[in-house]
Amino acid sequence: MSHVLVTGGSGFIAGHVITRLLDQGHTVRSTIRSLAKEDAVRAILRDSGVTRDDALTFVEADLMHDAGWAAAVAGMDYVLHLASPIHTGKVRDENDVIAPARDGALRVLRAARDADVRRVVLTSAFHAVGFGHGHIDRVFTEADWSPLNGPGVDAYGRSKILAERAAWDFIAEEGRGLQLTTILPVAVMGPIMGDDISGANHIIQNSLNGQMPGYPDMFVPIVDVRDVAAVHIAAMTADDAAGERFLVTTGEPAIAMKEIGAILRRELGAGASKVPTRSIPNIVVRASALFLDEYKSVAADLGYVKRVSSEKTRHILGITPRPAREAILAAGTSIIDRGLAS
Repeated sequence: MSHVLVTGGSGFIAGHVITRLLDQGHTVRSTIRSLAKEDAVRAILRDSGVTRDDALTFVEADLMHDAGWAAAVAGMDYVLHLASPIHTGKVRDENDVIAPARDGALRVLRAARDADVRRVVLTSAFHAVGFGHGHIDRVFTEADWSPLNGPGVDAYGRSKILAERAAWDFIAEEGRGLQLTTILPVAVMGPIMGDDISGANHIIQNSLNGQMPGYPDMFVPIVDVRDVAAVHIAAMTADDAAGERFLVTTGEPAIAMKEIGAILRRELGAGASKVPTRSIPNIVVRASALFLDEYKSVAADLGYVKRVSSEKTRHILGITPRPAREAILAAGTSIIDRGLAS
C-alpha cells in the first residue's frame, strides 16, 4: 500500500478521506496547524471507526509558512491537498482567504515536487466552475471556469479560482514531471465527524435547530462527503486522472432548498419539528443583499437550477455518487444523534 499525505487533517472532508485510506490499508500522514490538536483529531477519527491508529501520524505545518512542509512530504508517494480556509460571505480582507488558499497550494506543490511525490490531488470547488456566469442555460463541465468578478462570486469563490489556476500554472511552468489532479465538489453534505459542522451541513443544522426562518428560492447541487472522499482516493492512482479536473456531483439537477426541508421533515420525524415550511420572497432576499454581503451570492442565483455533469468522474474514476437525498439524511441523522440540532 502507498504512503499518503493528507493536508488539513482536522477538516470534514479530510476526516473521511483519512478514514477511507486507512480502511484500504494505506499508511497516512496528516498535517495540522498545531500538534496540540492531535489527540482531539485522533479521538474523532477513532469515534468514526478508525482502527489502524498506528498507521496514522501527524506533523505540524501551516499554509502560510514554509516550515514543516519538506518534512511533511518526505517519503510520500501521493499528496492529497485538502487544507484551505473556508469563509463564505463578507470578509474584512479578502487576502486573508485568498493567500492561504493560493500560496498554500503552491507551498504544497513545491515541496511535493522537490520530494519526488508522484501525484498531488488538490481539492478545489464548484465555485471555480459554476459561479458568476449569470443564469445561462447549459450543463457545467470541467472545461468551465468561473469569472473572478461575476455575480455571486465572493472571496471564498475567488480563493478557489485563483488557487486552482495558480496550481495548474505551477505544474506547466515548474512542475518538472509532478502530476496534478484537481477535485471540484458541489455543496458537500453527509455524516459529520465530531461536533464541528462544516460546509453545506450548516444548511441542515440551521434547518433542524430552527435558525433558518424560511427558504429562499435557491437550488443547491449536493454531493455526499463519502463520495467526495472516494473520488479523491480514486484520482490518486487512476492512470487517466493525471492532468485532469473532476467535478463531483450526483448528476441530478440542483435541489430546491425548500425540498431539503421537506426531506428532513418527511424522514426524520420529531427530530425535524423545527424545520421551516415557509419560503422567503425574492424581493426580501434581493433587498437584504443590498446591505448584507452574505445574501449576495444567494440573490445572484435565485430561481436558477444549475446542472452539473458527473460524466467524467463516472467514466474515468468509475464512481457513481449516491443521490442527494442520502447525503441530506445522513447529515441530518448524524447532527441529531450528536445533540447538535437544538
